[in-house]
Amino acid sequence: MRIAAASTIDLPAREAWSLLTDWERQGAWMPATTVTAQETGDAGDADGRIEARTGIGPLTFRDPMLVTVWQPPRRCEVWHAGRIVRGPGAFTVEPTGPRQCRVTWQEDLDPPFGRIGRITLKVARPLARLGLWIALRRFNRYATRIRRGGR
Repeated sequence: MRIAAASTIDLPAREAWSLLTDWERQGAWMPATTVTAQETGDAGDADGRIEARTGIGPLTFRDPMLVTVWQPPRRCEVWHAGRIVRGPGAFTVEPTGPRQCRVTWQEDLDPPFGRIGRITLKVARPLARLGLWIALRRFNRYATRIRRGGR
């Protein structure tokens, strides 16, 4: 199942890229998620490993990822290798002007649990797309705050 969202970000592409791929700080803009770079590699290169934990309370799941494409400041692709989330995902950053860029976030997920998972994912697809859109809106606010010197 493919879900995608895109947003214009009020930062130059290189700055947006730097913030997007600052894994440890993604929780500042990604709802209910914390991300860590794993010690088994540099997450800033292809073959780097990162892990997200998403959810609230007991409804939290691990999302281990392998960075498969690393093309700063334009494209980062990952392979989600968890039991719940599996499949490729990507961030792309396209300059649209000297002080703006367009960030696209795309996920192509293979649902777990066979037929039940496919049905559940179809129902959840609009919510997942909304989640990506909300995350990108929060990212734009976060980026604006950082640009003004806040954290």
